[in-house]
Amino acid sequence: MDAASRPYARLRCMIGSWRRLGVVAALAFFVSGCAAAAHTTAPVQTAAPVQTAAPVAESAAPVVQILPNGLTLVTQDHRAADIVAVHLWVATGVRYEKPDGLGYAHFQEHMLFKGTDKFGPGYIDRTVEGQGGRSNAFTSFDYTSFQILVPSDGTRTALGLLDDMAFRSAFDPKEIDAERQVIFEEAHIETDNPKSAVLRQLYGMVFSGHPYGRPVLGTPETMNAANQAKLKGFNSQYYTPENMVLVVIGPVDAKAVRAMVDEIYGGRQKTGYVPPPVPPLAPIKGMVRKTVERPEQQAHLALGWQAPSLSDPDSFALDLAATILGGSESARLQKNLRDGERIVSGINVTNSSMQLSGIAYIQAQLEAGDVEKAERRILEEIARLQQEGPTEEERQLAVTKAESEHAFSYETTDGVASAYGLVQLTGKLDDELRYVERLRGVTREQIRDAARKYLSVTDYARIAFVPEKKK
Repeated sequence: MDAASRPYARLRCMIGSWRRLGVVAALAFFVSGCAAAAHTTAPVQTAAPVQTAAPVAESAAPVVQILPNGLTLVTQDHRAADIVAVHLWVATGVRYEKPDGLGYAHFQEHMLFKGTDKFGPGYIDRTVEGQGGRSNAFTSFDYTSFQILVPSDGTRTALGLLDDMAFRSAFDPKEIDAERQVIFEEAHIETDNPKSAVLRQLYGMVFSGHPYGRPVLGTPETMNAANQAKLKGFNSQYYTPENMVLVVIGPVDAKAVRAMVDEIYGGRQKTGYVPPPVPPLAPIKGMVRKTVERPEQQAHLALGWQAPSLSDPDSFALDLAATILGGSESARLQKNLRDGERIVSGINVTNSSMQLSGIAYIQAQLEAGDVEKAERRILEEIARLQQEGPTEEERQLAVTKAESEHAFSYETTDGVASAYGLVQLTGKLDDELRYVERLRGVTREQIRDAARKYLSVTDYARIAFVPEKKK
């Protein structure tokens, strides 16, 4: 059996960022991880009529249903392959953590794979692999996501595993100690990688005093203090049906899936959960600057701004502005600073939106002697976009690139499930379904105005990693 077709375990502890389906998710420092209940029935709330499992040329409309206990179920008959993506999205991440519990959402993600009250460590991974499937998980600022991909006949098994993980995890002290060391290693990897480390610090500067500026991986102090009682308490507070979205995408029948979910999850009770308050976000005033000496030979420069949230219509225009500035090989910063003046060896521009806010950042790799020049030239290119706006050709190329990324992401059941889970939990699914329509409607003037509104050349955060000075 070749590597592509062989069952594989969930990916663990990968740090990076993502863009999906035109909604730029808040997954900078995205961290990969590394039973039957009583039947209940109630009126079904749907976003579209329930579809049958009859063969279709195109995917049926997604169906959104709310169980009596508050659990949201999203299903879609998607015929790309005989594969079903079963995702559980939980509204808990860094923004929900207390200062003395930083990193608990991510620690929780690890522990839910390490055994339940019914099954010991390794059972979940073995069961998924035995179905010919794979599993994964990640934690971000606004949510934690658990993902299982299986052949269609494994749908019920996947649903049961996610229920057992969410509500019956054992949090064995020995497993806690083992995973604590895994998390420390993740933190070392992040710190040692200049590209991830510079962004970690940039987030702290852009979101100073706000939960979005906190580390997903927590701190050594909070990780050392984590124990069974604290992690179980975190689980019981946030892992409640009304705080979850369950997504099932593949060659499935919405009614049949609903019946399985009623049986497995229906006995879980509402808890009256209320999200904790989040402190207001203070705007950046002036140039917030920081320079750090590191043992690398090359310098790393990052500039950051607060940006629109997932639900803000401005996010579409700023996405396109980011692409025009540095999101493609033909973008302005690539052509001028990298290929023309050769003052950077690599540069990219990203607009990453979260539920409450967002961050736009420019990241470059360069020689230490060119840091100040590169910063000045980047600001000049931003100012030119603010003054002149993009050309129609640039607008069209940026739209085409975004549409292509959107289409590629929708080719797999896993991609669709990720998109639907994210937007249903943090925004509106209807907005995602209208993504291409809304994207095409963005004008050159709106792109220019978004650059003016969000990419200030006077108020921003700047951090540079430079080689250590010789002593």
